[in-house]
Amino acid sequence: MPIAPDFFYALVVMNLLFVTAAWSLARPGMATSAILTTVAVVWVLANGPIEGHVILSFTLHHGVTESDLLSVIAVAIAGVGVWRVRRSRI
Repeated sequence: MPIAPDFFYALVVMNLLFVTAAWSLARPGMATSAILTTVAVVWVLANGPIEGHVILSFTLHHGVTESDLLSVIAVAIAGVGVWRVRRSRI
């Protein structure tokens, strides 16, 4: 049985999220933090096939899932990158 295209695209975006997070940790900068934040937003939109359990429900069809937490962590890593760049300029 072939893999659904949506599942494949979600895996590609997840790998891109991991790569950009590692890039942002290795070479912090404003550009890497902006790219990581953009990929984090794309991840929230593309993670449908591999979302996991619902952690917090807002409505019957909307809520925060386990895979959404990856975006929260990615934005935190981007914030740390911006903080490290601003601290090094002082």
